[in-house]
Amino acid sequence: MSELTALRKFPCPACGAEAEWNPQKQMLVCPFCGTQSPAEIKSDGTLVEENDLIAALRSLPEDQRGWAAEKTTVRCQNCNAISVFDEKRVAQRCDFCGSPSLIAVDDMKSPVRPAGLLAFIVAQGKVREDIRQWYGSHWFAPNNLKAKALTDTLHGVYLPYWTFDAHVAADWTAEAGYRYTVRGSDGKSETRIRWEHASGALEHFFDDVLVPASQGVHHKLLAKLEPFPTTTELKPYDPGYISGWVVEQYQIDLVAAAQASRTRMDGDVRNMCSQQVPGDTQRNLRVQADYSAQTFKHILLPIWLLTYNYGTKTYQVTVNGATGKIAGEYPISWIKVTLVVIAALIVIIIFAMLQGNK
Repeated sequence: MSELTALRKFPCPACGAEAEWNPQKQMLVCPFCGTQSPAEIKSDGTLVEENDLIAALRSLPEDQRGWAAEKTTVRCQNCNAISVFDEKRVAQRCDFCGSPSLIAVDDMKSPVRPAGLLAFIVAQGKVREDIRQWYGSHWFAPNNLKAKALTDTLHGVYLPYWTFDAHVAADWTAEAGYRYTVRGSDGKSETRIRWEHASGALEHFFDDVLVPASQGVHHKLLAKLEPFPTTTELKPYDPGYISGWVVEQYQIDLVAAAQASRTRMDGDVRNMCSQQVPGDTQRNLRVQADYSAQTFKHILLPIWLLTYNYGTKTYQVTVNGATGKIAGEYPISWIKVTLVVIAALIVIIIFAMLQGNK
């Protein structure tokens, strides 16, 4: 179909401008902010939105927004994290970077209320001890790191996440390579590859693909804390669970999170299809994936967070509040690195001298 006329306009869910159909990407694309909305063409030529996630967020009623309790909201001018806590508490420093530069936030529109959360299971005392052992296990860290990174600044926070479910049906084609050995006229063996066409199909259900919506905690650390037991231990949201705890308000919206989850799913589907290709090697893998039964929810996950400064840099140590898994950052002692390099060079020189004397 060379031309397509939409029967109704589709506003961009991110900025509100009119989205346009992009034949190459087979999506609605906003010409102003670039936001992409999955779509499909019906048999009568009508353009329709395929992904109900966007429509669901647009039409979410007001009684499903907010925290269902009186809360105070502040934004850190240093790291831009938005913290939410009990109304009576007075915030003096940012819970994520330690900066005192906090300003009150008056929400134009209340955030989507979490559908569920994981409660803290790992006790703070155990987390402190585990972090001390974690510090000691990193030999390249400075010797005085334990004194600089005090565990008494450890505190628990609930971080915002989006989760996505989807069923995918994928067809793939590839060239499967089979190695074999031939002997030449000179008697030497040579390995060659015989290429054959291969194809197959895959069906998979993605359950609770996590996309963090935090600005206050480094995403590379959050990725290392997975998995979280969201499929078995998630509890329905109740304001009592977050009473006395700091909660970060999401700043990555549903549209951006849905795009991130699709990218992650596409990568996983490609890897699963690649594993189905027979032979010893492969090339020219092509995957055509169709997604259906797409759902989402907004949840809160428990994180123990330790933020400290060493020199001019800020470092974070995070602990999964449900499993106890640790992921952290630490400075490197260049003195120790230099000593190791010198020692390695000495060993190489000695070995070379011994080989030369033989």
